[in-house]
Amino acid sequence: QVQLAESGGGLVQAGNSLRLSCAASGRTFSTYVIAWFRQAPGKEREFVAMISPTGSFKNYADSVKGRFTISRDNAKNTGDLQMNSLKPEDTAVYYCSLGLGGSLRDLERPEKYAYWGQGTQVTVSS
Repeated sequence: QVQLAESGGGLVQAGNSLRLSCAASGRTFSTYVIAWFRQAPGKEREFVAMISPTGSFKNYADSVKGRFTISRDNAKNTGDLQMNSLKPEDTAVYYCSLGLGGSLRDLERPEKYAYWGQGTQVTVSS
């Protein structure tokens, strides 16, 4: 069993930055894909970014490409999401998740991820 805990959310003004962290328990962390999703009120959970088990491959949603950077440290069982140039439309609850892999399209679907954190609120004011 793996447990995840996100941290780093908060309230920021547009144009500023936040760094989210995801801490995982469990000895098999390095075998999982890490992904970040977000969910705004009244909207479906949407893919933000993912990173392969070794960190060699990353994929981003078009809406965050060039502004967000995903990373991981397998020695520390952590994954981070650096968010720069934040916009009001980035406001959402952000979730980290772990999955075992699949096609690129599959890895943008929340159903492919078995473990989820409780979420951390990110609010960007204009």
